[in-house]
Amino acid sequence: MKIKKVLVSQPEPENSEKSPFNDLSEQFNLDISFRKFIKIERIGAKEFRTQRINIPNYSAIIFTSKNAVDHFFGLCEELRTTISDSMKYFCTSEAIALYLQKYIQYRKRKIFFGKNNFDDLLDIIKKQKEEQFIFPCAENHKKDIPKRLSQEKIKFVSAPIYRTVSEDLSDLNIDEFDLLVFFSPFGIKSLMENFPGFKQEDKLIATFGHITANAVQEAGLKTSIPAPTKTAPSMTMAIEEYLKDQNNK
Repeated sequence: MKIKKVLVSQPEPENSEKSPFNDLSEQFNLDISFRKFIKIERIGAKEFRTQRINIPNYSAIIFTSKNAVDHFFGLCEELRTTISDSMKYFCTSEAIALYLQKYIQYRKRKIFFGKNNFDDLLDIIKKQKEEQFIFPCAENHKKDIPKRLSQEKIKFVSAPIYRTVSEDLSDLNIDEFDLLVFFSPFGIKSLMENFPGFKQEDKLIATFGHITANAVQEAGLKTSIPAPTKTAPSMTMAIEEYLKDQNNK
């Protein structure tokens, strides 16, 4: 089928002119729209208290995302919990560590960070096994990090403090798009919740990652453009490959 209108299930890039989707649009004369399908919301103080986790009991925090940082300090404010100056912070990347400056006096705190992956950070954590760690995470967080911490006999507690929920898309005409682009299974969940009678028919779906592709299949739909692949490591490259192949037929 001829692709003319594309819907990307993400917020519009801040600098759209430098976005690879802009290059794709100009190269193939596409009308590309952006729309958030999901949002992150913090679990409230009342609900958090049911977990029976007392934050001041812990001496170290593990952060794997800026979302976790924002929602953790927001929750502490709602709980009226003061974080001790002796608290240690362990972050998966320097970017997350520097982001802590939004909430704490960076130079006066003990902050450690890895090289953008949890394995690096785990090596640092293993050297400080005497600490009591709290791991703020999403409600539906995968169990890989807790499993690794348990294997290394690290004393920790997982603290779900935020969740991913579907955006309201009731004003969106999903049928006017030829290609829908998804980057997470939550986007597929939002699609089916917002459009319970959705039928794919000849509409194409592009997915990033096997987990997203699996969610498409479980919803009774079909992925036409998977990414990443050996020849297309990014979503835009995968779409470009598909369009070039179609044009050559």
